[in-house]
Amino acid sequence: VYRGLSFTIKAGESVALVGPSGCGKSTAIQLLERFYDLQSSVAANACDAKDSRRKTKGGGSITFAGTELRDANVSSLREQMGFVGQEPVLFNMSVEDNIRFSCPDASQTDIIEAAKQAQADSFIRSFPQGYKTIVGSGGSQLSGGQKQRIAIARALVRKPRLLILDEATSALDPESERQVQKTLDELMEKGHKHSTIIVAHRLSTVRNANKIVVLSNEDGRGSRVVEVGTHEELMKLKNGVYRQLVNMSRYSA
Repeated sequence: VYRGLSFTIKAGESVALVGPSGCGKSTAIQLLERFYDLQSSVAANACDAKDSRRKTKGGGSITFAGTELRDANVSSLREQMGFVGQEPVLFNMSVEDNIRFSCPDASQTDIIEAAKQAQADSFIRSFPQGYKTIVGSGGSQLSGGQKQRIAIARALVRKPRLLILDEATSALDPESERQVQKTLDELMEKGHKHSTIIVAHRLSTVRNANKIVVLSNEDGRGSRVVEVGTHEELMKLKNGVYRQLVNMSRYSA
């Protein structure tokens, strides 16, 4: 349940959603992808240069690129998004076909460009068969970090307006996490055409976001935004929720 939840994701911006367990971070992602429609008083904008919130019958609204989600075609909406979750799903086919899976019309040039953005091109080319390498069932021939970077490339090859990273490093060993984190840091730098939204429980994943949105349901009446800022700004708030999470190691380095 949300209570007056409101935030904006600007075009090209990286935004991290953080907060204690159960505060609605993943639910916000599910609402954006329209797995179900909004029922509570929420106002949010994704990929808009300015805030253009408006109320609807359900008591709140979510807009994506200026379009109210309730009015959007679900298939068309999701075609504009790229999603990378905790456990990437790879198929027993070549690397290039796994990347192309989300965008069947992608050219070889598109695939290589996406792999470079995902910091995957170098290790792919190190394989004897390069992009033609069969990854095995579930990507069994690859390390955790390699699988995740191929999943990121697959999300990027469709040239999404919004890239969603939901706990993308939480299941990785330290070395794989370091490899993937380098990719995420690059993707969060300004200058990319897509916006990025990150849900994570690790400080290393969220600290470089352009903006951190802190959710909390401290009184049990519903989650709301309690703090917004960069990592440095939020750490200066003496009694801030984000600072407390970091100090309690709820967001570990």
